[in-house]
Order: sequence, then structure tokens, then C-alpha cells
Amino acid sequence: MLTISNLTKRFGEKVAVNITDYTIAQGTLLGLVGNNGAGKTTLFRLILDLLQADEGKVYMDDIDVSKSEEWKRHTGAFIDDSFLIDYLTPEEYFYFLGRAYGLKKEEVDARLAPFARFMSSEVLGQKKLIRDFSRGNKQKIGIIGAMLHHPSLLILDEPFNFLDPSSQSIIKHLLAEYNRETGATILVSSHNLNHTSDVCKRIALLENGVIIRDIDNAAHTAEQELEDYFSVDFQEETSPQ
Repeated sequence: MLTISNLTKRFGEKVAVNITDYTIAQGTLLGLVGNNGAGKTTLFRLILDLLQADEGKVYMDDIDVSKSEEWKRHTGAFIDDSFLIDYLTPEEYFYFLGRAYGLKKEEVDARLAPFARFMSSEVLGQKKLIRDFSRGNKQKIGIIGAMLHHPSLLILDEPFNFLDPSSQSIIKHLLAEYNRETGATILVSSHNLNHTSDVCKRIALLENGVIIRDIDNAAHTAEQELEDYFSVDFQEETSPQ
């Protein structure tokens, strides 16, 4: 279980995150949506203890993430390219991650096999460094790396960015299947309302660092509510005076 308690983060006068109380049960597949600057990435970085909160705490199973390192072995995340080691080939990167989690080369190979369609013969065996790949393939490498050790908490920031439509469809299927088979908690942020509502059973709407709506999407009925919400500003701006 992930618990956020009185969490605040400011950058100068701007309050980036201000969440009083929010709980995410184990096994939840949660989509985090909001406009640019809503605080989505900042919230993820606070959960991962990559930023120090000004106030409040994040707990994983009652463990304060800022006071312990143990939770990191059970957590996988990809926020941006800084999570990659770009002077390695993808194979070297995956084997490096595997060693960090006590996996043998054969085990890493076995865990990469389900991602074959997602990689689409464009990632492995290319004999080039990660920094020389396209942004879409870097995205694939980061997502796979985050999932390689079978984490019980997976956090992905804008995972559909830079992917072609086929890859977007495949990763939605992979995330839903991983959640169903392992009971992992998965947190996904995205600007794409369609993808988010397709894959996530619960959706949190973030505005100015505050969760203003918590939507049950088990029946995949949230897309229209989200579209209605995000179209309000456009309608107001374009309505005749």
C-alpha cells in the first residue's frame, strides 16, 4: 500500500504538490492525468525519494521512503532518459540491471522474451549505444528496464510518449497483463486520455499539485468525464463575448 500524507513541495512561490491524504492500495493500476505543470512528475519524484518534500511523507507499507532503502528493491521506475546509462548497449544495460537485482544472464534473457514484440527487432542486436537510439526506442529500453526485476510497484511517467501506435497498443496490453498476473501496483502518468482510460482502473486528476478528482474507471467509463473536464478551458476561451 502507498500512502501520501500532508505532502507539499514548493519551487519558490509555486506550490508544485499539495496532497493532504491519498492512499493507493496494492494492486491498483492508477492513471495520473493533468495539464503541463500540474505536478505529475514532481509527485512521482517525491514518491521515489528523488526530491525532498518541504512537508509531509510518503509511505510504502508504513515505511517512510525517505528513511529506508529497502523499498527500492521492489520498485521499478522510468521517468526520463536520465534513468538510462546511455554509454551502454541495451544488452549491457539490461544485464547490468539484472546483476544489481541478483539475476543471472539466462534469467535476464528469459525476462526479456515477453517484450520481443514491443522491441520489434529494433532494440537488441543493434550493436550501438543507447544514446544513439531514437527517442521511441530509448522509451522502450527504459520501460523494459523498469519492469525487468518484476517490481511490486511500477512507476512510469508518460510511457506512451514517442512510441508508434503499435508499440502503444502493445505496452498497454503488457501493463494490464503484468498487473493482472502479479498484483503489482502500477502508476502511470499521461497526457493521452484515451490510453489512460483504456489501461487504468483508477484515475487521479491533478491540478496545481492537488488531486481534485479520484475516478473509478473499472468499467472504463472515465474517458468522457476527463474529456469534458479538459475541454472546459477551450470552450470558455472560444465562446463569443
